[in-house]
Amino acid sequence: MRRRIGQTLALGSYLGLVALMTAWCTWLAPSAHFPVSLVLVITVFPLLLPLRGVLHGRIRAHLWATYLILLYFIHGVGVAYADTAERWLGLAEIVLSMTFFFSASLYARWSAERADS
Repeated sequence: MRRRIGQTLALGSYLGLVALMTAWCTWLAPSAHFPVSLVLVITVFPLLLPLRGVLHGRIRAHLWATYLILLYFIHGVGVAYADTAERWLGLAEIVLSMTFFFSASLYARWSAERADS
């Protein structure tokens, strides 16, 4: 039961972050200095790399994605601190990235405990 909750929360926050970053770059606050396609490649493509493993509930993919997600946490903190117009987007990115980080970590831990017993 705990594993299922952790996996569901991790998957929801991960997909939420993909959706947030896509909407942010294309619709909510597109960059005036760079092409949208370049910004999408830089911000969304890295999230798509471990997506298959996260969707299938692979522990290793969850653990690697937690390392990746820390970059989005750092980006969210920077935006929330520096840009008042996009502060709410930065805060949403912080919440989603930390939710994924903790739920994926707990999912991996609970899955390892289940495998040991």
